[in-house]
Amino acid sequence: MPSMRDVVVVGAGPNGLTAAVELARRGMSVEIFEAKETVGGGARTEELTLPGFRHDTCSAVHPMGVGSPAFRAMPLDRYGLEWLHPELPLAHPFPDGSAAVLARSIGETAAYLGPRDAAAYRRLMKPFAGKWDTLSADFLKVPWDGLPRDPVTLARLGLPGLAPVSWLTRVFAEDKGRALLAGLAAHVVAPGSTPVTGAIALVFALAAHEVGWPLARGGSQGIADALTAYLRDLGGVVHTGVEVKRLDELPPARAYVFDTSPTAMARIAGLGRAFGHFRYGAAAFKVDYALEGPVPWTAAEARRAGSVHIGPGSGEIAAALRAASVEGRAPEAPFLVTSQPTLVDPGRAPEGKHVFWAYGHVPNGWDGDLTEAIERQVERFAPGFRDRVLARAVAGPAELARRNANYVGGDFTCGAFSGWQTVFRPRPAWNPYGTAHPAVFLCSSAAWPGPGVHGMSGHNAAKAVWRRLRAATR
Repeated sequence: MPSMRDVVVVGAGPNGLTAAVELARRGMSVEIFEAKETVGGGARTEELTLPGFRHDTCSAVHPMGVGSPAFRAMPLDRYGLEWLHPELPLAHPFPDGSAAVLARSIGETAAYLGPRDAAAYRRLMKPFAGKWDTLSADFLKVPWDGLPRDPVTLARLGLPGLAPVSWLTRVFAEDKGRALLAGLAAHVVAPGSTPVTGAIALVFALAAHEVGWPLARGGSQGIADALTAYLRDLGGVVHTGVEVKRLDELPPARAYVFDTSPTAMARIAGLGRAFGHFRYGAAAFKVDYALEGPVPWTAAEARRAGSVHIGPGSGEIAAALRAASVEGRAPEAPFLVTSQPTLVDPGRAPEGKHVFWAYGHVPNGWDGDLTEAIERQVERFAPGFRDRVLARAVAGPAELARRNANYVGGDFTCGAFSGWQTVFRPRPAWNPYGTAHPAVFLCSSAAWPGPGVHGMSGHNAAKAVWRRLRAATR
């Protein structure tokens, strides 16, 4: 008879690894099973184009990672994780060659918005300056799980943050500020008219000012590898290349924790249609590039920024998101999120060469090709870009789902940011990580607080598991 484990985790993405570490730190025996040959989930790094060019298969820039309460409580630097900060976290160029900039300081960011809107930006961000530690701990935990550490600041974030970003940006007289915040909110792939998108924009902006928008040296794989090494030192066991299809294929355990989509968990654990109501959102269409030189941005600020948003106005950004997530069609002028890691980590490409990626948004499961539209957008702000392309790796929704089964239909947020799912992920419940099966738990980004490489869904789920197992032994 096999020995009983305390916990078995399915899926070695950042949340599964974080949950495993948190439980192992509490003295529990933990075993983790990953279908792919490498750990990482949305934090993998691979040679997708040419030998020597190391690309992040999904997430590359990590404001929520460097600022994560879960990661900050772990000695991940001892296991090789090193954060690299670009000179500017983000640039948002415009057709006239100027740019809005999300800089490390509130004052510098405000100055780029011009004299009419600088004061408005400073007023917007001033209440939260210097309060990242308490604020992040409050808004990344389940809202009703204990009293907030700083209820006054959390309330000040909630008042404007509960509103759509389209309402929040009315404080600006000109469109630069509106476009900057609209682009930040677009990371959750929802129209700017969606409630709570104001909070998304504020949190991303505050993160830049408080902790930065860094990349992991060597690629996002460094985050997953550090978590894995720490877990093994704590006695955890990690299996890769093992696809789990049924619960009875796993070793006996007191709890099973799933870093998967809710529908995959329901299928594996025999929960029937327990999550049949769960909605997946619009998809990404991503292109990774091997370049012979840096992207030739017209705006000087974009040449110094780790991330560049391409959407010349708030109206165009809104139209692109509405097309993909509401109207069910690919936008003609997609809003793009782009990353240029080799500006701060040149070792990820052969000497003098660069890696670069860009993604736009398309309907869930879309089977078309957005490559031409993406490159046309980049060329608007970086003429001659195509001439520097040595190779490209194209990933539409189907390919993204093949790389990571959690990206159902190409939805890398693992659940639509709309309706009640903006707050109640994966469903309205006091314990969003538990299920009808007392030994089965969900820890993926489908659960609160949602997408991002921060491990907090895993951290929160681990607390729920620990409480359940502790109560069972009393």
